[in-house]
Amino acid sequence: MTTYADSPHGAERPSARTTHADSPHGAERPSARTTHADSPHGAERPSARTTIATHGPLGPGRAATGVRAVIEAAREAPLVPVAILGGLMLVAILADLIAPHDPTLPVKGANVFDPPFWMEGGRTTTLLGTDFQGRDVLSRLIHGARVSLIVGLMGTLVAGGIGTAMGILSGYVGRWVDQVIMRVTDAWLALPALVFAIFLATMVGPSMWNIVFVLGAVYWTRYARVIRGEVLTLREREFVKLAEIAGASKLRVIKRHILPNVMNTATVLASLTIGVVIIAEASLSFLGVGVPPPQPAWGLMLAEARPTLMAGQWWLTVFPGLCILLIVLATQLFGDWLRVRLDPQLRNL
Repeated sequence: MTTYADSPHGAERPSARTTHADSPHGAERPSARTTHADSPHGAERPSARTTIATHGPLGPGRAATGVRAVIEAAREAPLVPVAILGGLMLVAILADLIAPHDPTLPVKGANVFDPPFWMEGGRTTTLLGTDFQGRDVLSRLIHGARVSLIVGLMGTLVAGGIGTAMGILSGYVGRWVDQVIMRVTDAWLALPALVFAIFLATMVGPSMWNIVFVLGAVYWTRYARVIRGEVLTLREREFVKLAEIAGASKLRVIKRHILPNVMNTATVLASLTIGVVIIAEASLSFLGVGVPPPQPAWGLMLAEARPTLMAGQWWLTVFPGLCILLIVLATQLFGDWLRVRLDPQLRNL
């Protein structure tokens, strides 16, 4: 900015932003971010970091995309498992309306061990026969579906909630917290699941909701192990590191970045755990430490019918066993499909 006296022009040397008097336009040389008056649009030249305005709200478009994704997933869902699970859920919800008789009381006018209606001596009032107390087998199966689904879904929810929380805490916090949680998990996994469930059930007493919390306490370790491995990978990703550099608290990072990215894994584990929990509940009821009588449960029905199996009353064991088989098979098939659906690598094979 200094004037040079010995300069041929005897004037100040112009800088890059100085107005040039001898310029054909007689104006200051524009910079990269200066508004160009002679531009055809007369607007500032946008830089590489200029935010591009969106046209209109994105809410309806996102909603339509979500609806299309749900419809596409419904079309690709396996028909048989969905039909079985949907039918059993509908039966469980409407059990009080569908069941022809009270499942805990003998049917008036019926005999004990009445066979199904298509066999000799069967009645249309008791389509699947009666048990050793004259109670309707069909009504007990319908109400038993409600017990099995409640225990299966709620037990899985309790196990998934505990295991996911422990896995995220162990994987993200690390250090001594990780060591304590993983050593407890190892000790839990070293115990046989059914034997441990029997021990806990005898401690708290037989009850449907007690069995829910017992099975949740037994199967949470499956989630903790898998979720911890996912979190160990996620915490090294760039978006998590940037959130930490930006000053986000650990709770916010877990809620906004870690938890949403492990939900797919937790969902697949839950779909595969429901069948295991239902079998465990049936086993506990069969052994007498699960759902107490006279409340109908499929495992309890098998236990009550065991002495009559060799006497020819086959329907008392076949129908409850078939219900357990169908619901466990349906949940496993649906879980396999969901695993492929939520895994991009398997979906593109």
